Amino acid sequence: MRSWPFSGPRSRPRAHDPDRPAVKAQVLQSWGGRLTLVDRPRPEPQAGEVLVAVRACGVGLTVLNYMSGQLGRPETLPRVPGHEITGVVAEVGRDVTAVRAGDRVMTFFYLTCGRCEFCRAGRDALCRDPRGNLGVHRDGGYAEFVVLPEANVLPLPERVPFIEGTAIPDAIATPYHVCVSRARVHVGDRAVVVGAGGGVGIHMLQMMRFFGARVVAVDVDDTKLARCRELGAEALVNFRAADAETQARAALEGGATVAVDLVGSEQTLAWAFRLLGRGGRMVTLTTFPDIGFQVISRRMVLDELEVLGSRYCSRAEVLAAARLVQDGMIRPVVSRTAPLEEVETLHALLREGRLLGRGAVTFEA
Repeated sequence: MRSWPFSGPRSRPRAHDPDRPAVKAQVLQSWGGRLTLVDRPRPEPQAGEVLVAVRACGVGLTVLNYMSGQLGRPETLPRVPGHEITGVVAEVGRDVTAVRAGDRVMTFFYLTCGRCEFCRAGRDALCRDPRGNLGVHRDGGYAEFVVLPEANVLPLPERVPFIEGTAIPDAIATPYHVCVSRARVHVGDRAVVVGAGGGVGIHMLQMMRFFGARVVAVDVDDTKLARCRELGAEALVNFRAADAETQARAALEGGATVAVDLVGSEQTLAWAFRLLGRGGRMVTLTTFPDIGFQVISRRMVLDELEVLGSRYCSRAEVLAAARLVQDGMIRPVVSRTAPLEEVETLHALLREGRLLGRGAVTFEA
């Protein structure tokens, strides 16, 4: 994935008051290195900031990509990772008006300017003056306490548990953005999700079902595919099968009207494109550099195909996704949890492809 294209000021590691109580945090000291569990003074919110007592933090591939050095820059180290945060507001800084101590909250993890035409139009992910990401360009949720800008704190519905809530800001809100703002999913769509057993994929499947699509789930793990069946997939395809494309075509009955690729390899991108039927929309979400695939112009024209990129979501879409979870329309899939001290066990499962949906670091209240 590409490094963040900065144009605004960068967040450097925060100075800590040694007189404040000590808290635990997992800190990345070098690219490609392991996390180090440290005790350090509890951070203090400044003007416009909020101190959150973390209750849970999501664990997904973005964290591993960051730790490998694909997202950050040298000046962003040392850093506490973790961007899918839920918790309780412990303290607020000066000029904070929308948040109070005791509020249950979750995060919006893009750090945006709030002033450009895209931010004003509610297209936060396209901010012209970005500051980066939580957990990448300022400290994130692999810690007992984290300081966040007020603009990055959103209300977590009362009926949503903290652990399940970690899936909302990214793994559920991202599919909401794809279905509503990009692919325009509607009743009668025939959809295929490539990488359906992953943290975003398993919620993409559910979101497409919510908006009325019939879904073919594609993955390389039969256990994950079985879970996809439980969540509503009408057909399952193991991508490693010799006749995987034939199976998918048969299930799609004339081609996909929506194809979403969450893997981002040349092979899967080309495969998803070939599965499109007339009027089909293909969406890709990965940003690995130098990965592409061949698009046939004649076919694009004759079949009126669309190839779309999708980048995270807006704050409003995070809140909309939270309402779907609160109302029981979408079921967060957080299959494994671990205390802060054992987060590397979750990372190992991710690297091995054995984590169904999302994982979460948990903290005692």
